[in-house]
Amino acid sequence: MTRHVVVVGAGPAGLGGAAGALRTGAAVTLIDSAENPGGQYHRVPSDAYAVAGPVLRHPRCDWWPESTVWSIERPDEGVPRVHVLRGEADADGRERLVLDPDALVLAPGAYDRVLPFPGWDLPGVYTAGAAQALAKGERLAVGDSVLIAGSGPFLLPVAASLLRAGAFIRAVLEAGTAAAVARGWTRRPWELAAHTGKAGELAGYAALLARHRVPCRTGRAVIEARGDGRVEEAVTARLRPDWSVVPGTEKAVAVDALCVSHGFTPQLELPVAAGCALRDGPFVEVDADQRTTVPGVYAAGEITGIAGAQAARTEGLLAGWSAGGGAPDDPAAVRTRRRRDQAHAFAARLAGAHPIGAAWAGWLRPGTVVCRCEETTYGDLLSAAGGPSRNSAHAVKLATRAGLGPCQARICGPTVAELTGSGNPHHRPIAQPVRLGELARPPIENTHRKVNAR
Repeated sequence: MTRHVVVVGAGPAGLGGAAGALRTGAAVTLIDSAENPGGQYHRVPSDAYAVAGPVLRHPRCDWWPESTVWSIERPDEGVPRVHVLRGEADADGRERLVLDPDALVLAPGAYDRVLPFPGWDLPGVYTAGAAQALAKGERLAVGDSVLIAGSGPFLLPVAASLLRAGAFIRAVLEAGTAAAVARGWTRRPWELAAHTGKAGELAGYAALLARHRVPCRTGRAVIEARGDGRVEEAVTARLRPDWSVVPGTEKAVAVDALCVSHGFTPQLELPVAAGCALRDGPFVEVDADQRTTVPGVYAAGEITGIAGAQAARTEGLLAGWSAGGGAPDDPAAVRTRRRRDQAHAFAARLAGAHPIGAAWAGWLRPGTVVCRCEETTYGDLLSAAGGPSRNSAHAVKLATRAGLGPCQARICGPTVAELTGSGNPHHRPIAQPVRLGELARPPIENTHRKVNAR
């Protein structure tokens, strides 16, 4: 009987997972909430289908676009059940389906993380990922005069995409100090030989910014956005290594758009719902073959560590191969595992070079909005965390409504947890919104195509 592998997510990691499972002879159901494959990385549909085509056209692969995994059910034994809604997110009549796979590969990706600051909720302030998506997918620049700020090498490709879309980039600001970034990247320099491709990619972005005379500054951040109805200027300041502001270094810069990124937050709702153990706080724990602590469940991509698209695809290939029952000592698997280990080393270097400084909360004021859905302010959180509810994450949430809005804490959850020291922001029994009418309809069970019947 052909083994059935469900892969959740069709970005680089998910496509790799599907490809790896297909190589073992397994049948694959590939699920993604987007209309097109490729995830956040392959934003141009033609590029995405060029990469994903061999997988989607494979006779043993079922491609389910516009399909949302809203819940994962843990049985007493065996692989978790996967509950799916198929159809446009805002459409009526979505199908409610249930899959019982032989193995499950989770590759949902990550969200942009933005640390709040006064004015970050003004129109014209974008996450760097959203700005890049518009530039790559729609050839649309978010503004004519744009400032890019935050932390991490992702700022460089975002700047490159906006330049190609016709924007004028005022500057790229890296919050980490030059010394801190240099220490992270130059530690054990002989290991960099395995990452020459990454170094060349970053050098290409740096050369493009240099040609366009875009200033790149370290140890500086946006600590406030100002404007009447939309962003009109950004206040930048020099930071100490702990990201506290150096007094007297504030400077106002006129802009019509501001793009900010402070790294990424893994989408952990599904792994947590499946019962997967976490390591180092925000990442799924996996073994040498990408197995999680839950039997039959594998993980790949940003949920196991932030290391870029190529690393995510390599992890996906290994996860899919393992999920499909591939031999761990197969020469191709051994080579893939070696590349994966190099990617993990790069992820550790990236985290070491661009950590978030502990004193960033000093940018906030009592009236600064932290949860945009419910307009919960920093002052609200401080009051709740210092009151009778301080020992209960649930009570803090009810007292402030932080994380109870439409995004269900996907944006503010990690920040609220860090500011209040409360709870797991990724625990969500229902991972995505579902209508009561959809819940009332009986699901269609085991709907994956029977390969032997084709």
